[in-house]
Amino acid sequence: MHEHGFVGRIEWAIAGRAQPGQPVSGDRGIVLDTGGGAALFAVVDGLGHGTAAAHAAEQATRVLTQHRTQPLDALMVLCHRALAHTRGAAISLARFDRVDTVCWLGVGNVESQVLGAGPVGAAVRATMLLGAGVVGDRLPATLRPQSIPVRPGDLLLMATDGIVARSTGEVDLADSASGITTGILALRARTSDDALVLAARHRGVTEAAP
Repeated sequence: MHEHGFVGRIEWAIAGRAQPGQPVSGDRGIVLDTGGGAALFAVVDGLGHGTAAAHAAEQATRVLTQHRTQPLDALMVLCHRALAHTRGAAISLARFDRVDTVCWLGVGNVESQVLGAGPVGAAVRATMLLGAGVVGDRLPATLRPQSIPVRPGDLLLMATDGIVARSTGEVDLADSASGITTGILALRARTSDDALVLAARHRGVTEAAP
């Protein structure tokens, strides 16, 4: 599965695939326009693999789509309630509200980072602090979204645990979001699990002509 596009000035791409031998993937990447050039990005990893994992991911996708403008902690609670009779899932959420800020929140092991240009290539500017638990079974005692300062051109990367930890040196920030996600999936997907990676970045504000 390969998807890409823009929400306003935000470029995004998703690349993913099911575990070899499985008919469906339990990993989902979600991109939702929340109005005014803002966007909600989510990566959901249904526990395990196969149809039961896919069902949990679909339930979370439905909730996030219906309630996309809610605060991130409220979205996580809504997903938790909806997934109560499923296997549960790891979920990470990130919202670009302005050019210079990403707000994010994660429960489980969907890892997220913001990469920016460093002296010798891409460098990690921020890493999401993940709460322990399983959405649908056990949430952390507190859900506290973080606001991360970003610059136009910084790259948000979100990946399920089906993606092997990567070196930032493998990411070429000059490449398109689609090229980055396709490359990571090809190089880093485990054969023992579903795998998915999402990339997004704000291209900045285009100045109006005088």
